[in-house]
Amino acid sequence: MAHTSVLDAIYGRRSVRSYAPERLDRATILALLGAAVRAPTAVHTEPWAFVVLQDLTTLKHLSDRAKPLFVGEAHRAHLDPGGHLLDVFASPEFNIFYNAATLIVICAKPMGPFVVADCWLAAENLMLAACAMGLGTCVIGSAVPALNSSEVKAELGIPAEFLAVAPIIVGRPGDDATPTARKEPRVLTWK
Repeated sequence: MAHTSVLDAIYGRRSVRSYAPERLDRATILALLGAAVRAPTAVHTEPWAFVVLQDLTTLKHLSDRAKPLFVGEAHRAHLDPGGHLLDVFASPEFNIFYNAATLIVICAKPMGPFVVADCWLAAENLMLAACAMGLGTCVIGSAVPALNSSEVKAELGIPAEFLAVAPIIVGRPGDDATPTARKEPRVLTWK
């Protein structure tokens, strides 16, 4: 197995929106979760818990439920000022999980001011590990409202007191997308 440096993973990681149909095996998922829990954590709380979904029917049903909830929240937050950015969500064929066969949701039981930050640090570890393993990932923020609804939590076995923070699809990339350009760092002060 070739080793990828941390910087290679950071600069090479991208949001993948096309996946090969294969499911990830248990050992690969456990390796990704193992990398996630090595993330820094405030006051060593390690607040994360994980949901792994690999049933394509469940994922498609969740996508269909998530789309109108996300569009409603996006309109309330004025995230689509031109009115056309969210049009893709109206298409019955559009799957917010891009037909990936694995969704990992990082959840937490709210117990302090840094819980959400801790979960996002775990998410970054998971995504960098996936990149180093030749896998693609994409954060699916549009799934969060549905994942935090009481009905979906009950269906997926997520305890009511837990919050779904970071839904991430993972799999073998279906195409060879290149990383997107980024702005140069904006330094406000350097004394």
